[in-house]
Order: sequence, then structure tokens, then C-alpha cells
Amino acid sequence: MTARHVKLALLAATVLGSAGTAMAQDATLTIESWRNDDLTIWQEKLIPAFEAAHPGIKVTFAPSAPTEYNAVLNSKLEAGSAGDLITCRPFDASLSLYQKGHLAAIQDLENMKNFGDVAKAAWSTDDGSATFCVPMASVIHGFIYNAEIFEELGLTPPKTNDEFFALLDKIKEEGSYIPMAMGAKDQWEAATMGYTNIGPNYWKGEEGRLALIKGGEKLSDDQWVEPLRQLAKWAPYLGDGYEAQAYPDSQNLFTLGRAAIFPAGSWEISIFNEQADFKMGAFAPPVQNAGDECYISDHTDIGIGMNAKSANPEAARTFLNWVGSAEFATLYANSLPGFFSLSNETVEMEDPLAKEFVSWRESCKSTIRPAHQILSRGTPNLWNEMWNVSANVLRGAQTPEEGGATLQDGLASWYEPQQK
Repeated sequence: MTARHVKLALLAATVLGSAGTAMAQDATLTIESWRNDDLTIWQEKLIPAFEAAHPGIKVTFAPSAPTEYNAVLNSKLEAGSAGDLITCRPFDASLSLYQKGHLAAIQDLENMKNFGDVAKAAWSTDDGSATFCVPMASVIHGFIYNAEIFEELGLTPPKTNDEFFALLDKIKEEGSYIPMAMGAKDQWEAATMGYTNIGPNYWKGEEGRLALIKGGEKLSDDQWVEPLRQLAKWAPYLGDGYEAQAYPDSQNLFTLGRAAIFPAGSWEISIFNEQADFKMGAFAPPVQNAGDECYISDHTDIGIGMNAKSANPEAARTFLNWVGSAEFATLYANSLPGFFSLSNETVEMEDPLAKEFVSWRESCKSTIRPAHQILSRGTPNLWNEMWNVSANVLRGAQTPEEGGATLQDGLASWYEPQQK
């Protein structure tokens, strides 16, 4: 073989070798999501970090409008045109996709070891044998307050119910500000930022939630009715016309400095940071008595899984394993303050308000919203019933006891463990 032939053979081997490598590594992944508000964070922070460490894999974030996501995603999955990676809503919506064969089981990914059972519960089968989405983030509930109003009026964040209502009385008596910004029109906020925000301190978080699933406790029991009684007591502090006040109205009242306190989900942090020009603080749901164990609603909110029919399964698994890493946890939690990592890895938060919310995990026990696992599969849907009852109690259309009976009767009408 001449020197020229040797060179050509080497060149051919190099070209074929690099082509083989390219075929093995090159892949473009598409992410389906309902979170179109964080498009720039994916494009500017998350995807570049992944691609830098995995040069053979390109990633495209392609969200749908939140209200259209479920329908759009289902039609794409049925047609075989969905992306490789599927952003997962918690519990039954994603479980249904897994049961239909649309999501792949991924519990064998190395970094799934970074998540505890409560974190994985939102994206696992009822028996916990299969997990089909990597947990990404939770939202924590509590109360955000205007620190400048608190300073002006000489107020300190409350720890107990008595302190909470004494604080509200003081703000109301002074007269310059609405004590709390929340309305009853949209219903979901009365349940989410009202009933299931303060409720875990009464039903003892996971203990009560799991007892409800097993049939050992009823929604008409005192520990489930008492938070409705507390919610009813909020009414005098919500301002004139709160019965017809929508969620955006409540947000505006707070960010414009007209209300002192906002019963909140931590997703408000990013919004309020942009819209409010005053310093803010946060306090956890007050306990009944000083020294009581505290519980917080630390609700599994968003995960990500793999389309079972992805043309790039290995690349998709590589991406999902990265989502389970400490690097992703830190990047995501700090890019979206108020969406907290579900990883067991330590994540250092930068935003002061986010730091306050997540610090409650150290002193309080975490739980998730009680209607979301198993208990909203029938008719009436328990979560929708909680919306309706919470709003009714807040505006005085039902007594707390009547509300508890409505919830219990609805659940017992279709859920066998509650029929005993």
C-alpha cells in the first residue's frame, strides 16, 4: 500500500469513526410543558448548562398555553407527534398517561436516589412500584406580608392563632390598610391559600391525609372542620366586597401596598418581586398553641418524564438523570424563586423570601394537599368540592360544620374506604 493509500485509509477511518460517534451521540430532544412563563429560563440557563456538559444532545423547550396543555399533549401523544420529554402535572393526570403507555418507567435512573417517597408519590403508581417522572419542584404555602406596613404599625409575625387574630385586629383598628388580601370569587384560592394552607396544623399533615385515604378519619371529624372554622373567622379582615374579589384583584391590592398580608403560595415570590416596590417577609401558618408541632403544605407541583415512544430514549434518560442532579436542583430553584427543589441534595437559595419559605422545612413537617392523591378520582371530585366549600364558608353561605358534612358526604358517595 502506497503512502497515499495509507493516508486515504486513515482519512476514511476517521470520517467513519466520527460519523459513528455522531450517530451514537447526536440527538435533539423536545420538551412539552404548560409552563410558558419560564421559557427564557430554560433557553438561557437550564438548557445551556445541560448542553455544555452533554455536547452531543440538543434540547428544545416547546411549551403550550397552560389551559390547553392537557388537551394538546393528549392529542399529540395519541398521534405519535409528542416531544421526547413530558412535563408532568402531579398525581392522576400523569398517572393516567403512564397507565395508557405514554410515559416510561424511570425509577431505575441513578439520580432517583436523590428523592424521598413523599417527593416521588406524585409521579408513582399507587403501590409505589413504578415512578414515571423525575420530581422537579414543590410550592410551599404560608403568608407573605408587607414588611414596611408591619414596621409602621409595630407588628411582628405571629406564631399562634391568638397572635394571628390579634395582629389582624390591630391592622383593622388602625384603619389605613386591608388586613388580608383574598377573595371568594375564584374559589380555588379559598381552598389552596386558605383551607389547605392552614389545615395541616389541624389534621397533622401526612398522618391525617393518609388516614383519610385509608378511611380512618372523616372530613366531618373535628380536625378537618376546625380549619374551616378558622377560615370563616377571616371574613371581617378581607376588605369590602371580598365575596366578588378575583385572584388578580387580591394580587393587585397587595402589590399596590393597600393590604398588609397575602395568604400565599410561594409561586407569588417571583411575581411580587417584580411588582411590589416594598420589602416583604413571610410567616408560616400559625399553630393553635405555642410549642405545638407545625406542619406546612409543601405541595409537589411539577415533574418531568419520558415519552415512552421517544425516538431518542437514551438521550432522554441522560437528560432526566441530569434533572435529578444537585446542579439542576440549584439552578432551577434559584432561577424560579418559590419553586423549591424536591431533591434530598442541599440547595442554597439566594432570594431572601424564598429562603424564608424553605427554612420552614427545617422546623415543620411537610405534607401535600389532601385531595390530590386518589381522593379526587370519583364524582364529586374532592378537590373541586374543597374549592366550593371553602369559598362558601368564607362568604358565610355555609357553616364550617355544613361544609365538612358536604365534603364527607361527597367523598363517601363513591370512595369505598369512607363508606365503612
